[in-house]
Amino acid sequence: QTPHTGNMRYDDKVKRIPHAALSMEDAMMLARMQARGDRLRIQLKMEARTLPPAKSRNVIAEIRGSEKPEEIVIVSGHIDSWDVGQGAMDDGGGCLAAWEAARLILKSGLKPRRTIRIVLWTNEENGLGGAKQYASRHAADLKNHVLAIESDSGVFKPTGFGFLGSAEGMKVIEGIGGLLAPLKAGKVDKGCRGADVLRLISGGVPVMHLEVERDRYFWYHHTHADTIDKLDVHEFNQCVAALAVMTFVAADLPGGVPR
Repeated sequence: QTPHTGNMRYDDKVKRIPHAALSMEDAMMLARMQARGDRLRIQLKMEARTLPPAKSRNVIAEIRGSEKPEEIVIVSGHIDSWDVGQGAMDDGGGCLAAWEAARLILKSGLKPRRTIRIVLWTNEENGLGGAKQYASRHAADLKNHVLAIESDSGVFKPTGFGFLGSAEGMKVIEGIGGLLAPLKAGKVDKGCRGADVLRLISGGVPVMHLEVERDRYFWYHHTHADTIDKLDVHEFNQCVAALAVMTFVAADLPGGVPR
C-alpha cells in the first residue's frame, strides 16, 4: 500500500480521485431533504491543495526523573490540526491536557523517579512525520521508554484508558486505574488508538490512549465546528487529572510497567 490522504489508500496502479467530508449538520440536512422526497443536486467547490513539504517540529519538554532520569514516560497530544475550525478537540485540547497534567505534577511538588516527557507531535494529520522521526531518532533508547500515553479523542468526560502491552503491564495499569475511581475514569481496555504513540511499539514501548465519552467527537472534528466553545472546562480538568495520575504513578513506580 502506498501514500494516503485521510483514510483513503491507493495502489500505485490506481488513479487517485478527489474526496470530501461533510459535516454532521450538513449530512443530516441532506438526509431530511431526501426523506421528504426532494431531488438533491450538490455542487462542491473544493480548494484543498497538497503543498510541498515544509519543516515542522515536535514540541518537547521534560520533568527530570529523580532516580532514573534515563527512563521515560511520555504524555502527549498532536499539535497540528486541519485548517478549518480551530482544532480544539482534534487535538488542541489533547495537547493542552498533556501540558497541564505535567504542570499540575510540577505545581504539586511531586518528584517522579523517572523522567516525564511531554511531546506535542507535529504532522499527525498529514502522515505522522513527527512520530516517525521521533521513533527513528530515539531508536537506540526506546528500550528505556517505560510508557507512552496520548490524548487524541477530544477532551470530553474521561472514562479510562486503552492499553497495548503485556499482560503483566496491563495488571499494573489496571492497578493505577483504580486510583481514578472517584472520577469514574479508571477503566482500562485492551488496545490503543493513539496514532503517534503507536509508532513506538516497534521498539517494544507499551502505549496508551485516554478514553473519553467521545460520542460527540465526530460532530466536530475536521470541520468548522471544532472550536473552543465545544470545550467544557470541568470535563477538560477531569482529563488533566486522569492524565496526571496515570503519568505520575507510572513514572514513579519502583518496578515500572512490565514489557
